[in-house]
Amino acid sequence: MKQLRLLTFDLDDTLWDSRPVLLAAEASLFDWLAHHYPRFLDHFTVESLRELRMQLARDHSELRYHMTALRKRSLQIAAGIAGYDDSLVEPAFAWFLEARHRITPYRDVVPALHKLRAAGYLIGSLTNGNADVNRLGLGALFHLSVSAESTGCAKPDPVIFEHACRSAGVEMSEMAHIGDEPETDVAGALAAGGTAIWMNRNARPPTVSLAAHATVRDMTELLELLKVV
Repeated sequence: MKQLRLLTFDLDDTLWDSRPVLLAAEASLFDWLAHHYPRFLDHFTVESLRELRMQLARDHSELRYHMTALRKRSLQIAAGIAGYDDSLVEPAFAWFLEARHRITPYRDVVPALHKLRAAGYLIGSLTNGNADVNRLGLGALFHLSVSAESTGCAKPDPVIFEHACRSAGVEMSEMAHIGDEPETDVAGALAAGGTAIWMNRNARPPTVSLAAHATVRDMTELLELLKVV
């Protein structure tokens, strides 16, 4: 590997398993809506509310990587269908966001981040989602936190990677991004001119057209790749 100073990490499915967290948060949100706005029960289930959001993402590609805007817009549409105004959107989303942050990092994450910091790397989070490492109690392990919402652009746009480098005071050639999605994490890092490391925890088949500089299965293999002990 080239000389690196900054390591940025995707969050969902790179540092924790997001699926059970999001499913639980959506169920909690639906229970909250049913309690405070009972007409939702006449029009929606958890599954149909999720399908409304997914269809919105399919119809509006600009929302696909802006999770907060997507979820708020889907809540606004659902409120109208159920006969409510959009004053419910902000409290409903706040309820969801609180539940969305009830995550448990993979067991290898916190020890590895400590070792990487001790080895002198700058550590950043770089996400298209709405998880915030500071709300998770992990903020002390990161030097910077960059999101699609804070920059106005989303991976794979090179601009979000460039923003991370400027925030850290490093050149793009000194940055490596580690993430689980070839289409956003790997493609974006490659397009920006950085080093792309694919975190392939689930043994997915490689995407030939988006060849990362390296592939690791977990944080232990990342430490081995970077020769950090």
